[in-house]
Amino acid sequence: MSIAANKVKGIRAALCHDAFSARRARQHNDANILCLGVEQGQDIIPEVVKAYLTSEFEGGRHLRRLNKLKAMEG
Repeated sequence: MSIAANKVKGIRAALCHDAFSARRARQHNDANILCLGVEQGQDIIPEVVKAYLTSEFEGGRHLRRLNKLKAMEG
């Protein structure tokens, strides 16, 4: 799903398997769509979602990468 979502201009979808990857997706890549796997354990999903929703983009050195992605979108 994340691959298909990332084809849409302005979408930065991230497939996250744990709270760490969810935080990093927001902090480093400014992800605006959280994708979860169908096989993901139900007990970890609330933790992953909370980590994603409470994290913010850090900017700084990560902004260069984001600007490169935006330029590729056209």
